[in-house]
Amino acid sequence: MHARDAVFLEDLCPKLRVRHWRQSLHKHTDQSCIYCGKQSESIDHILPRSRGGLSVTENCVPACLSCNGLKSDTDVFEWYRRQRFYDPRRAMAIRAWLDGDLKLALRLLQWANPGVPATPAPPPETKHNQPKSSPGPGWTLQAA
Repeated sequence: MHARDAVFLEDLCPKLRVRHWRQSLHKHTDQSCIYCGKQSESIDHILPRSRGGLSVTENCVPACLSCNGLKSDTDVFEWYRRQRFYDPRRAMAIRAWLDGDLKLALRLLQWANPGVPATPAPPPETKHNQPKSSPGPGWTLQAA
């Protein structure tokens, strides 16, 4: 039997694939909010869905409920510069994440939190290596 002949649970249950994707985002930032550094409890769209933002790795970041709610559907950099907890290293990490350079983004976040050990796992799936099918209803993936 070849690996391509196998049926995986994720193929049968799209919700499971979305859950694994969301968990991988939190895991790679050590469960910390990309904006303020507190514990992340949600996923925020950098470019809000109401403004055409897609649910792809490059546009979705771990965020605490407070930051996610306060940012709402405003421009991320305009909102972030007004915050008390603004950190230029985190702003650079957000820009790198948005540009698809997750490796750089994770290094910048590590630099912003020197006490947090680096995560040895590879960055989450990007648009270049995501599955071809959509993770679930309401989710869209960019084609490579």
